[in-house]
Amino acid sequence: MKTQLCFSFLATLFLAGCGDKSGGTAGGTNVVSTSVASAPADYLRAATKGEMDAQKTVDTAALDKAVSMFNVDKGRYPKDLNELVQEKYIPKIPPTPYGTKLSYDANTGKIAVVKE
Repeated sequence: MKTQLCFSFLATLFLAGCGDKSGGTAGGTNVVSTSVASAPADYLRAATKGEMDAQKTVDTAALDKAVSMFNVDKGRYPKDLNELVQEKYIPKIPPTPYGTKLSYDANTGKIAVVKE
């Protein structure tokens, strides 16, 4: 029984490594060839990127709302994001993911996360 299980496992590994390695497209989708050994690292990399993207979305949405509320109350956009903290519209300026920073345009009230 153990021999059959071991043989099945080895056959699966062999067949997984025999796929198309061209990296082209099939049916309009990108084909990414990965090995079984790198699958956990690929998953963690994708999960981390997804978390960073979600963090950017959530932080800018909260800041956009605070800027809008400030504009309605004061009739102008804040001079900088620190004014939102001083006026208690937000408790603190949220941190950005590594390698990025917040960009704020006081004329339009637009906030964006940009690479440093």
